[in-house]
Amino acid sequence: MTNTPAPSATHPTHGAHAELSPLRRRLILITMALSLMTVMSAVSGLNVALPSLAREIGATQTELTWIVDSYTVVFAGLLLAAGAIGDRFGRKAILIVGLSIFGAAAAAATFTTDANSLIILRAVMGIGAAGIMPTTLSVITTSFPDAERPKAVGVWVGVAGSGAVLGLFGTGLLLEVFEWHSFFWLNVVLAILGIVGAVLVVPPSKDAIASRFDTVGAVLSLIAVSTLVYGVIEIADTAGEEALPFVVLGSGLLALVAFVVWERRHPDPLLDPRLFTIRGFSAGSLTIFIQFFAAFGFFFTMLQYLQFVVGLSPLQAAACMLPMPLSMVPLARLAPSIAERIGYRKVVPAGLVLMAVGFGIMSLLTVDFNFFHFAAGLVVFAAGMGLAGTPSTTAITQSLPREKQGVASAVNDVAREFGSALGIAVLGGVLASVYRTTVSDATTQLPADIADKVQESIAFTQSPMISSLGPAADAVTVAARAAFVDATATSLLVAAAALVVTAVATAVIGPRHVRASAVSTPE
Repeated sequence: MTNTPAPSATHPTHGAHAELSPLRRRLILITMALSLMTVMSAVSGLNVALPSLAREIGATQTELTWIVDSYTVVFAGLLLAAGAIGDRFGRKAILIVGLSIFGAAAAAATFTTDANSLIILRAVMGIGAAGIMPTTLSVITTSFPDAERPKAVGVWVGVAGSGAVLGLFGTGLLLEVFEWHSFFWLNVVLAILGIVGAVLVVPPSKDAIASRFDTVGAVLSLIAVSTLVYGVIEIADTAGEEALPFVVLGSGLLALVAFVVWERRHPDPLLDPRLFTIRGFSAGSLTIFIQFFAAFGFFFTMLQYLQFVVGLSPLQAAACMLPMPLSMVPLARLAPSIAERIGYRKVVPAGLVLMAVGFGIMSLLTVDFNFFHFAAGLVVFAAGMGLAGTPSTTAITQSLPREKQGVASAVNDVAREFGSALGIAVLGGVLASVYRTTVSDATTQLPADIADKVQESIAFTQSPMISSLGPAADAVTVAARAAFVDATATSLLVAAAALVVTAVATAVIGPRHVRASAVSTPE
């Protein structure tokens, strides 16, 4: 019924932790950390490589959105199902299969120069990632005894939080020396290391009493996630002038309703919708969703601004993100105690508002980049995320009893990944739409095919082909950079509005208090 077992789950499993030596458990933890890093770096690292990729293969803004989001959509849509499959049929097996699928698709991506092929291969990588992420936590919780489990889970949480940042810097370093394909080679190497470790040190384990697998629920969840994100992206790409994206979006909403109805009736659901009637569970899930909606939409848009507009290298763009942990990490550690002392309904909304204020500051950036202006907004945004993140996860876990902690972990993961996917889709769609509309005035005198390319992506204005315009090339490039600044600002303000609305909702529906003592490790 759950996709990951509770750290304190009482149900029996095959592959008891008591048989494992301390060295074996340490090697298992290293292997799980590497496997999780494989997944997390693939979510964030590609954002650094997007401008280089766009210049090389001529991808449009919408294609760039899909190259990133095809991975996250499939990943989020399959998370619940993949965890349940691992619990039922064997965690070691699903981990090795997931890593193999992920690594093979990444290896194939290193040889392609076509945007559509990359979109498909990234979707296949998402299938593999869904088999990896929930299984890593399941393996840890079934391999470590009670006394060691909190520390081991803490390492998992730390890797989950730092993996995105390390992905940014790892990709930036590679692109200083190699072409954009090197991002995928990083994925391949991490996947191979994970497979070797899984084969050599991970013990086989699965639930001793297997519940019925909810196949219909798994299919409906994937359909709902994928069609909702597809509809949002394509509506932005077509400026709302075509009916098909609206039909697909409507189908996604129907699939979501069908999922809720089916899960309410199924004896062993992937996710019982009635859990969302619990204040802490629903408020925590909503705030985790909106935080990652905003954060990954921000990464997607801002890393392009730093490279396309400001002209930074991938490594320099990644380095600009360094102020984030300076405020986020200390506040993430203190947030549970603060929330226990003054209340969830005050701390978490305050954190969401701070995130919105940070976006508001950064929305005032211009073509002439000022790092201190950027850093000020980034620090405020990161402080808000640190303040709101840990209490939100705590609210989810405290809402359910010990035997339901696997559900809490699953929903936390799904909220993060679905929020990331929808954030990239919505804010990426806003970016593409505003850029296209704003730059169109500067392309009225250009040949139709050139005008279309300029409107589709700013990357075209920085490719060798722009020289065919002669003296007009400089004016078009300047106009494209200004349009991209406007588009970036608009996307940030949309995210800020979503954060403020969620802050108000959280202040109303959130639990009054969460207990800091219930949190073994901050997230």
